[in-house]
This record gives sequence, structure tokens and C-alpha cells, in this order.
Amino acid sequence: MEPTPIQPIYEKKPTNSRKIILLVLVVILSYKFGYASGKKGYVFEPKSFKVINQNHKTQEVDYQLLWDALSVVDKNYIEKTPGQDKILYGAIRGAVESYGDPYTSFFEPQALTAFKTDLAGSFDGIGAEIGKKDGNIVIVAPLDDMPAEKAGIKAKDILLEVNGEAVTNWTVEQAVGKIRGVRGTKVKLKIYREGKSAPLDFEITRQKIEVKSVKMEIKQVGEKTLAVIKLSRFGDDTEELMNKAVNEILTKGVEGIVLDMRNNPGGYLDTAVSLASHWIEQGKVVVSEARSQGEPEQLFANRDNRLAKVPTVVLINGGSASASEILAGALQDYKIAKLVGEKSFGKGSVQQLIDISGGSAVKVTVAKWITPNGKNLNKDGLTPDLEVKITEEDVKAEKDPQMEEAVKMITNN
Repeated sequence: MEPTPIQPIYEKKPTNSRKIILLVLVVILSYKFGYASGKKGYVFEPKSFKVINQNHKTQEVDYQLLWDALSVVDKNYIEKTPGQDKILYGAIRGAVESYGDPYTSFFEPQALTAFKTDLAGSFDGIGAEIGKKDGNIVIVAPLDDMPAEKAGIKAKDILLEVNGEAVTNWTVEQAVGKIRGVRGTKVKLKIYREGKSAPLDFEITRQKIEVKSVKMEIKQVGEKTLAVIKLSRFGDDTEELMNKAVNEILTKGVEGIVLDMRNNPGGYLDTAVSLASHWIEQGKVVVSEARSQGEPEQLFANRDNRLAKVPTVVLINGGSASASEILAGALQDYKIAKLVGEKSFGKGSVQQLIDISGGSAVKVTVAKWITPNGKNLNKDGLTPDLEVKITEEDVKAEKDPQMEEAVKMITNN
């Protein structure tokens, strides 16, 4: 899935943060109505506004500079000027990006449709989740058995070019738009990979990407019956599929669970809390949201913890981000599960997707999250209890030492 998410933790329900972002955006949006159609230049009054920020401090802002700049460019630009919608979207995007947060962004209608399609789990593309880190467009996670993974794309690869175009200063949404396309067509990517002396080139054929977020295999290992659950994202279908998996685990006498969240870039926050509740006692804290004001808001386990007595090991790696870090972090803090693999991505912030006019939306960071034991994982990520790396030799030999160690931990329990 090319869009963010890492992008992702997303709140489904609006909160008061909607008022905060709209107080800023209303100034930018309003210039659309001040443009004199068919004439050169922009007409807008008044020149100054009182903007009330989230700390309720009034600040005088003179936006005449914006209108002056637009007027100068419109009068003097040598080529054909873009449509007013494009200018409007550019102004909003620039305003939103000025906050300096890679996860706060503006979606034009087309990009918003693509973004929502991702969480539903069906689209045409290469099957790789991308995000932004340290100013770079990065591969958060290639999806299992999808074109990107088959071509050799790996988590933490840095995107340099798409079809010969440098991605410098691109947003994640712009990169997504360039990478996606009609199934059967090809896209060329230039990648930087740590440890390689030169960039790597890939040509990948797009296909329909339709992935169930939960897959489970029940298998016999020695005398024990184990369930291996592959959780690829926290999307629209996740809770229903996970409920079915839990029922099957309990009816088939499963004695141990390997929860594989490697390369899981995240998804809905409430889904992460719901899934954690299968293991964590009802009423206990799963995660706390630290917002700009007030005390952190605690989110609690909200169902019977039917898997509490089933030994569990969680697999994570550098592509495990956001909602997957919430679930893994809570299970680790309560000593319900051991973490095996590599350090997680470290994306500990919450985004809220807020619809605005014209079929657009703003995705804005509204909170940072803290695990039950107080870990702030926004940059550091989760450290596994047992670190196990996968080498290139392991990949060539089709070995999975992380899975082998997880199974060993359960069977030896």
C-alpha cells in the first residue's frame, strides 16, 4: 500500500482538534472567494485576521503577503497559469506542511479516495507502504507476496526517484500518486539502501493489491498446536477477521500463538485497542494519548481477554509502526508476550482524518502515545526482548530465524 501509513494511527471519531485545525485553515480557504475571475490579480479584504491557536492566545496575522505573491506570479508568469483549484490546494498544502510534521498533511479529493481505499485493502499498485522519516520518502513495509516484495524492495529503503523523477521535496501523497497506476503497467524506482555503495534500480509491474489484514495458520509443532497469525495492518476488516481467528484458536485447543506484525505499518487506533483487549484484562490501560493540553487520555481494554492464558510471542521489525507498536508495546509492558525480531520503526503519534469541503481532508497529528509503563515511542521504537536479525543469506536460503526463535520460545514454555 503506497500511502502512509505509517500513517498510520488514525482516529475514526472526530474530537475538539477539528476546531483547532479549521481555525487556521479558514483563512487560507477563503481566498478562493476573493479571486476576481477573468481578471489579473487577486482581490481580498480585510488584510489582517485574529487567529486563536490551541493555547487560546490571540495573534495578529497579515495575509496580504499571500495575496500580493499570488498577484505578482499571476501577472508575470510566462507559462499558462494553473487552475484555481490547483492554486488553492497548493496554498493549503503549504500551510499544513509549515507545521513541520511529516504525518500532518492535506489530501486533495483524488488522494483522499486513494487513502481510504488503502485501509479498505484493495487498490492497484506495487504493494508497499511508504512514509516519511528524517525528510526522506521511505519504504515502511513491503506487503507479503506482493510485487514490491517479490522485486526485492525492503523496509527502510529510501526512495530516490520514480520513473526518473527525483522525489526531493515530495509529499508521501505525491509519491503514492506517481507509484500507483493501471495494473499491468510498470513503474521504475531508484532506491538507496543502507550498506550499499550505489543506488539500486527496480522495475516493478503494478497489479491489483487486495490483502486481508489477518491471516492465520494452525500447525502442529512437536506435541503442541500453534497458531501463527499474520497481522498486516489495522484496517476496515481487521476486527471481524481477528474475532474469527480467536474463536478458531479457542475451539481447536491452540496452546501457543505467534503474532507476526513484521512490516505492519499501522492503521486505526481503536482497532489496535480492540485487538489488545483479546489479551489484556478489561479495564486496564492499553495506551495513553498525550495531547497539547491537559492530562493524557487513557484508552482501556474493552472486552473479555479470551487469549490471556495462551502463551504468545510477537514478531516485530523495522517495518512495524504505529498501531502495531501500540499493540506490541502493551503486551510487552504487561509481560503477556515476549517480543522477538528487530527494533520497531518508532512512530508514536496519532493522526485524525478530518473531512473538509470539496471532497478534501486534512490528516493532522493530534496526540502522541505512551505505553502502559510510560514509554514514549515516537522516535525510539520498541526494543525486542530477543533480538534476531535476518541476513541476506537467510533470505536467499528462504530461512526465517525470527519465526524459528518465536516457535522455539513457545514450544519450550
